[in-house]
Amino acid sequence: MIGKTRWAWQRAHPADGVSAKALAPFSLPEFNLEWFAPRTKPELAWEPEPTRITPVRRLFSSPYLFWALLALPAVPMLISLTSDPGAAENLLHPSGEFSARFMIIAMMITPLRMIFPKAGWLNFLMRRRRALGVAAFLYAALHLVLYVLDEGALAPMLAEFTELGIWTGWLAFAIFVPLGLTSNAASQRWLLAGWKTLQRFVYPAAVLTLVHWIFVNNNLGQALVNFLPLAGLEAWRIWKINTGRQTAAA
Repeated sequence: MIGKTRWAWQRAHPADGVSAKALAPFSLPEFNLEWFAPRTKPELAWEPEPTRITPVRRLFSSPYLFWALLALPAVPMLISLTSDPGAAENLLHPSGEFSARFMIIAMMITPLRMIFPKAGWLNFLMRRRRALGVAAFLYAALHLVLYVLDEGALAPMLAEFTELGIWTGWLAFAIFVPLGLTSNAASQRWLLAGWKTLQRFVYPAAVLTLVHWIFVNNNLGQALVNFLPLAGLEAWRIWKINTGRQTAAA
């Protein structure tokens, strides 16, 4: 019989010099063809379907589309400026306001994520926060170019440089320059921990921008409408961090 092994045979024939009792612990079970059956991976009761990236989703995830949206407000400004160089005066305020608003949006993302950690739209903006900061810098550069074109000469610019609403704008732009130029992965790897320290200078730049907006436009209400949400979120963020540190220390 196929199922009989050599050890089983010796148990049946103790005359070979080995007792059946001694061989009992070493006896093997009968031969089974299932031993040689191929091992298959157990099927899962439920397997999630792979996520399909539709063309619409791929389009909205494209960084090029996001950059196009950020550049959209500048298109009519540039068209108006090329057709009429005298339009620089009328474009001064819109260009500066878009710079400030993009900066405010970029700064609001972190405290908003602390409040709504699972919000998908905040994760979307978080991945594009650097682009928002660069856009704020580029609109500030456009604002400066329009200011120079509107003044037309160096003498009038120097004459009003000491005014509070003017030098604060120049100083804010001076801070924006290194922030905008280092808003890339290569600079982050090169500067290491210093990159984060440098990026924190956006806070004094925001305060200077607020003062510049108030005294150039002579409109406190409009400036506060734009900056108060940011101020409230940053105040809450500081309170939250300090409360967490006190709890950890306790």
